[in-house]
Amino acid sequence: MTAGEKAKAKTEQAKGKVKEATGSAIGNDRMAAEGQAEKTTGDAREAKEKAKDAFKH
Repeated sequence: MTAGEKAKAKTEQAKGKVKEATGSAIGNDRMAAEGQAEKTTGDAREAKEKAKDAFKH
């Protein structure tokens, strides 16, 4: 996994987690859903990069 893609995935996951928690805390379902989606995007990016690394070895 390239360092840039790994950092991007971790950043998306962290931002999504914060946004989801904030949305839940203030009762904003839309913000919570957007945070969950962002976190899932980061998870998918990380999984894609791990799969690419597995095929390189």
